[in-house]
Amino acid sequence: MRAWSPAGVLAERLAAQLLTGAPARDPVEVARRLLAIQGQDPRGARLAVRARSTGLTAHDVDHALTEERSLVITWLNRGTLHLLASEDYFWLHSLTAPTLRTASARRLSQEGVTPAAAERGVAAIERALADEGPLDRAQLRERIASVGVRTEGQALVHLLLAASLRGAIVRGPMRGAQHAYVLVRDWLGAPAPVDRERALIELARRYLSGHAPAEDRDLAKWAGLPLRDARAGLAAIASELRQRDDGLLELARHPPSASAAPELPPPRLLGAFDPLLLGWRSREALLDVHHQRIVTVNGIFRPFALVKGRARATWMLSAGKVALEPFAAITRSDERALRADAQDVVRYLHHTD
Repeated sequence: MRAWSPAGVLAERLAAQLLTGAPARDPVEVARRLLAIQGQDPRGARLAVRARSTGLTAHDVDHALTEERSLVITWLNRGTLHLLASEDYFWLHSLTAPTLRTASARRLSQEGVTPAAAERGVAAIERALADEGPLDRAQLRERIASVGVRTEGQALVHLLLAASLRGAIVRGPMRGAQHAYVLVRDWLGAPAPVDRERALIELARRYLSGHAPAEDRDLAKWAGLPLRDARAGLAAIASELRQRDDGLLELARHPPSASAAPELPPPRLLGAFDPLLLGWRSREALLDVHHQRIVTVNGIFRPFALVKGRARATWMLSAGKVALEPFAAITRSDERALRADAQDVVRYLHHTD
C-alpha cells in the first residue's frame, strides 16, 4: 500500500497544475486544464500561463483575448476576476454568478449607488458597448457618469461587476495596454441553456483534472459555492473517481502509481496570485511557515520562487530586471536555475511591458 504524505500530495498537485510533465503549447490549453486562473493581476495571469507552457510570450495570451476570442476575463469564482477559455464561460458563469449578486448589491449601496442608480448605470454600460463596441474602464466611466450615476471610489468597479454578474459583459480584447469590455452576446454569441446538474458535473470533473488530489471542501472553496453543490457534482461522477487512503479524491482514468510521487518541477518563478496558491483550502505544504512572506494582510498574493516544490523566495520586476529576495536557503545550482528562469520571464513579458 502506498504511503501518502503532504509532500507527495503537493507533488501530485504540481503535476495536475502542469508544473511538471509535458507543458502546454498554447494559452487555451492552460486555461482548459486549470479551468479558471485568477485574473485581477494582468501580469500574474499571463505568468501563470508562462509557467505551465513552452514557446509562448504574453503576446500569445493577448492574441487569444483579442483576435481568437478563445480566452476571456470576467468575475466568477469567489467574486474575483478569472481568465478562462471562452468555451467554458456560459456554464461556469451560470453556476458562480448567482451566489455573488446579493453581495454585489450591498457593495453598491455602500458606495452610494442606489438600486435605481445601479439599473441606470448598467443600462448605460450596455448601451455604450452596443453602440460603440469595445470600451475600456475609463471610457465606460465617462458613459456612466453622463447619466448621473456615481463612479467615484469603488462604485465604477462594482457597477462593472454588476453588469458582469448579469451575464451582460466580459473583458475581451486588449486595446494597447488597456483591457476593453464587450457585450457577451457580441463577443461570444447567444448563450445556450445551461443545465445546472450537468454544469456541477463538469465543474467537479474539470476541477479535479487540474487540482487532484483534493476533497469536496477544496472544490467548494475554490469555486465559491456551497459545500452541498460541490458534493452533488462529485457524487454525480462517483464512478469516475478514486477515493484514496488519505481521504482525498482523484480521477480514476489513470491507474494509481505504486512508485514515488511525481517528480518536482525545476526551480521556477511564479507570478502574483498564481493558481497554486488558490486551488485548495490549505497552503501549508507549499508555504511552510512562510505564509506571511507570500500572502499580505490585505490579501495580495506576491510573486514567488518555487524550489523543490516549496516557496523559497519572493521576487519583483523592476526596470526590466528580476530582483530575487530569498527567505529560505537556496543552493547555488537552484539560484542559477532561478536566474535563468528570470531571463525567460523578461523574454516572455517583452511584448506587453
